[in-house]
Amino acid sequence: MSSSPLRIRRATTDDFRSLQALWHSMHFPSEELVKRLTEFQVVETADGQLAGAIGVQLSSRHALLHSEGYTDFSLADAARELLWERIQTIAAHHGVLRLWTQETSPFWVRWGFQPATPEILERLPAAWKRSGEPWLTIQLKDEAAMAAAEKELAVFRESEKKRTAETLDHARTMTTTITVIAFIVAAVLIGIAFFFFMRRFLPPSGQ
Repeated sequence: MSSSPLRIRRATTDDFRSLQALWHSMHFPSEELVKRLTEFQVVETADGQLAGAIGVQLSSRHALLHSEGYTDFSLADAARELLWERIQTIAAHHGVLRLWTQETSPFWVRWGFQPATPEILERLPAAWKRSGEPWLTIQLKDEAAMAAAEKELAVFRESEKKRTAETLDHARTMTTTITVIAFIVAAVLIGIAFFFFMRRFLPPSGQ
């Protein structure tokens, strides 16, 4: 953990003006980004001033780091260390398998991001395939192992669903059978009771 006085938190609507000014200074599309304000993690100084921000957009098991900017780039590396800790926490919370970015700072390469190969790029969510800029990526969890585990879980759930349906069908059949038997027994008992009633209160035939 860095001893920097900087603090990381999620952006709120109170950060609108500060973020908009930052985006303008970085020549980012502020009108588009303001609609996604809560995607951003902001870097705040000890006196509560905005020092920087980065967007973290989630898509299924992927996350995109985008629109990184700072008001004072002398704080950038210290801020990135804290942001990287926060990003990993967010990724773990949402089950993210892979991170993507087109940010060009060497910091991200030092922390394990590598140029995406054509094969890896096939996994890039379609919504993000909007730029010809090179992509950096880092795998956080074994995607093949996770896919296999999810497949096994899906098979297990389907099996449990089928077994539950069979159990319910069996229970319904048993309930129907018991109801029919109870109805037959009741009918027989009523018949016997009626027989003895008639025998007791009606005179024998021929008298």
